[in-house]
Amino acid sequence: MEILIDTHIFLRLATDPDKLSKKDLALLQARKNKLYLSAMSIAEVMIKQSIGQIEISFDILKACKAMEINLLDFDVVSAMKLGTLPMHHKDPFDRMLIAQAITHKMTFCTVDRKMEFYVDEGLELL
Repeated sequence: MEILIDTHIFLRLATDPDKLSKKDLALLQARKNKLYLSAMSIAEVMIKQSIGQIEISFDILKACKAMEINLLDFDVVSAMKLGTLPMHHKDPFDRMLIAQAITHKMTFCTVDRKMEFYVDEGLELL
């Protein structure tokens, strides 16, 4: 299974994996699954760090490599999908991740229950 992880899940996985549910952690660590982190998640972390909302004490790219997480660029098809999504969720970064998961037919791993509103749009959730 190809899994796009949201920003919160990535930060937990990188800093405190025990705070993830046992079910999610088992799926994320299963060798048969391929994990992806969006460039939009990295942009979100960098913006929040630059304005003092969070502090990251590790190199994101090195962490992804160590955890065998693939990086996913934000593409034009995903950008176009944004125009068709209902406004159930107003956070622009989350909306970009939703669009990517749908257009790339990836399962989305998140703790945000608002994402359930997008199942009818083709979003598959863990």
